[in-house]
Amino acid sequence: MGKRERARKSGAERTRLRRRRKQNKSSIICITLIVFTLIGVMSVQIVSVYQRNESYRAQEAELQAQLETEQIRQGELKEYEEYVGTKEYIEQVAKTRLGLVYSNEIIFKEKTAEGE
Repeated sequence: MGKRERARKSGAERTRLRRRRKQNKSSIICITLIVFTLIGVMSVQIVSVYQRNESYRAQEAELQAQLETEQIRQGELKEYEEYVGTKEYIEQVAKTRLGLVYSNEIIFKEKTAEGE
């Protein structure tokens, strides 16, 4: 081989290497852009999920407070249900609503200011 042929081959090889380097650079740039895009999308999704999680936590706390309130109310209703079944309640209702009294009781009525 002559010097010219070697120079041609080395020149052609340099050209190929330059093309490969340009292709590699453009590939790296494309991959970098894709990675940054994915990072941006994932960041937005993370923020969205975090906000949703916070709203769910607030809702959970509110529902927990409602549950406790309803449990207290349920206890009060059970107590009232037990009270309704007692003789004392039956007597109270008979006296206040029906006007009934025992035969040995004395009833005092208050005079009203109208002059009864």
